[in-house]
Amino acid sequence: MGRSSLTGPWGEALAAEYLRKKRYAILASNYRCKFGEIDLIAANRKFLVFVEVKLRKTTQFGEAREFVTAEKQRRIRTTAMLWLQNNPDRRQPRFDVIEIYAPQGVETPAPEIIHWEDAFQ
Repeated sequence: MGRSSLTGPWGEALAAEYLRKKRYAILASNYRCKFGEIDLIAANRKFLVFVEVKLRKTTQFGEAREFVTAEKQRRIRTTAMLWLQNNPDRRQPRFDVIEIYAPQGVETPAPEIIHWEDAFQ
């Protein structure tokens, strides 16, 4: 497996650990269905959070969250609706983006993590 194929799972693992430290439970990772994929599904007492993780080396071509297009948001919402049909939950759903900046890729000693709550407004 090449180094580039490791960056996606590495970024998602960093995001999951970050959320755990903020007292979220990780309910699912890489949830896939015919409509799309959700990187992480997490929950705390109040919210059920559908998380898109974006990993970039720099902001040279824009902020990582800018790459979550309107079409990508639509697919994530549709996928989340299917997940909720199969996993009913009383918590308020929320859509977050976690940006990870790692200038040296998986070799970055301390990647910068930015959590955008309720990012799909």
